[in-house]
Amino acid sequence: MIIVTGGAGFIGSNLVHALNARGANDILVVDDLTDGTKFVNIASARIADYEHYERFLERIENDRLNGRIEAIFHQGACSDTTEWNGRYMMDVNYRYSRVLFEYAAARGIPFIYASSASVYGAGECFVEDPAYEAPINLYGYSKTQFDRYVRRRLSAVRSPVAGFRYFNVYGPREQHKGRMASVAWHFNQQIEREGTCRLFAGSDGYGDGEQRRDFVYVDDVVAVNLWFYDHPGHNGVYNCGTGRSQSFKDVANAVIAHNGRGTIEYIPFPDDLRGRYQSFTEADLTRLRATGCDVEFRTVEAGVADYLNRLPGASKI
Repeated sequence: MIIVTGGAGFIGSNLVHALNARGANDILVVDDLTDGTKFVNIASARIADYEHYERFLERIENDRLNGRIEAIFHQGACSDTTEWNGRYMMDVNYRYSRVLFEYAAARGIPFIYASSASVYGAGECFVEDPAYEAPINLYGYSKTQFDRYVRRRLSAVRSPVAGFRYFNVYGPREQHKGRMASVAWHFNQQIEREGTCRLFAGSDGYGDGEQRRDFVYVDDVVAVNLWFYDHPGHNGVYNCGTGRSQSFKDVANAVIAHNGRGTIEYIPFPDDLRGRYQSFTEADLTRLRATGCDVEFRTVEAGVADYLNRLPGASKI
C-alpha cells in the first residue's frame, strides 16, 4: 500500500492520479474533506481507501496500521500563508509531520514529503542551507522547523527520506484553494469574468507586474516525487522549482494568449503584505541535479497553456 496524505488536495491528488497511471491502485488517501468540494479531485481516482487525517494520526500513534507500506508521500499541510494561529499551524505542519516521519523511519518506509520555498522568506539566495532560511510568515516557519528536524535525524535513518521545497506550483486540481490558488488560476478567472488581469503595481524595486517567482507546473512537481520514489538512494532536502524566475506579467500574458483576449490592470500593493511578501524566488537546482534527477521543468508559457487546456470547458485557442 502507498499512503498519500493530502491526497484529495492539489499536489496530492495529482500524485494519486500519476500513481494510477503507473498501475498503482492500492493507495490510502489521507485528507480532511470538511471542505467537501475537494472530492472532485479524486472522484475518478482508483484508491483502496480514504481516511480523515486525525483518525489516521491516531492509528499511526497507536501502531494500528495493517499490511505492508511501500511508501508515504506526505503532502498534507495547512498551506495558508495568512494563517497566524500558531498552535494549529505547528500541530498540523510540524508535530503531525514528525510523527509520520518517525513512524516511517522506525519501519524502513520511504518517506517523501512536501516542504516549501517559503522557508527562504524575502532573501534572494535559494540554496538548501540553514544560512539562507529566514521565513517571514508562520507557514514558512513551520516548514523550516520540520526541515531542520529531518536534517538532524538523517544520519541515524536508514530508509529513504526526501523533502521538496516547492516553489510556486500551479496546475489542475487547485480550484478548491480559494485565495491560496495560483495566480494562473486567479488570472484565468478574472479574464473569464471581467476580461482583465489584476496585477500588483511596483514594489521592492520591481516595476508594475515585474515581481518574479519560480512558477513550477504541478505535473513536473509530481514527476520529481516519483523520480525519488524510483531512485531511493538519495536522502535530503531539495529545491523543487524550474530554476528560472518569471514575472507575474509573464503569467498574465500566457493566460491572455490562451483566452485570445484580455488586458492587464495594476492595483496598489496591499499594505498588509509589506514585509511579508516574496517579490523574487528562483530555485537553485544544484543539489537536485547532483542526484541525477533529470526531470525537465516547463516554462510558464508551456505550463499555463497545458493547464488551461485541461480545465473543464476550456477553449482550445
